[in-house]
Amino acid sequence: MLIKNKYFKFFGFLISFLFLAYLFYLIISSFFIVKNQFTDIGDSTYVNQIRLDDYTKRLSSFLIKDCKNNELCEVQTLLDFVTKIPYKINKNIAKSSKQVIKQNYGDCDDKSNLLISMLKLRAYEVYFVLVPKHIFVIVNLKKKIANKKALYVNGKKFYILESTAKNSKIAFPLRYKLNEIEAILDPFKNEILDINNIEYK
Repeated sequence: MLIKNKYFKFFGFLISFLFLAYLFYLIISSFFIVKNQFTDIGDSTYVNQIRLDDYTKRLSSFLIKDCKNNELCEVQTLLDFVTKIPYKINKNIAKSSKQVIKQNYGDCDDKSNLLISMLKLRAYEVYFVLVPKHIFVIVNLKKKIANKKALYVNGKKFYILESTAKNSKIAFPLRYKLNEIEAILDPFKNEILDINNIEYK
């Protein structure tokens, strides 16, 4: 029996339209997820899991509450928190801040995602540095740390933060040759920096 009722016909068109609109939304969302999280570096793809959410913001604010806007205190406190999380290789995709803390372990990707997210929420200029089979964070500080080397990227000074070494300090020594640096990545823009000059001194 054919349905001739115009309301049923209208309802059918409405359901079809909503389904197509939802499908279009999923396609657009997927595009932006890939655009904002996946970066091609050479023959591989890096997937970041940075988070600038309320959970990470509350965590970073709580951790540095006694630092009184002292940048060295803030950065070292956040680094200390991350380095105390046990190191364990994560064979799956990198974890978000909340997942790392909940599972209480992480590898260089996981722990660096947590560290860089907290630092960005404190308005620090921070980047990922990708080297063979490893990733670490660099941060620009207003104060110079005496007798410590820094990575100068296009003339700007950045200190190395190593999230996987227990009790590591700001200005962790560079353990790689400069030509081993595969990329310096701004994960918040999902862009690889153009490097005209890089020095470690």
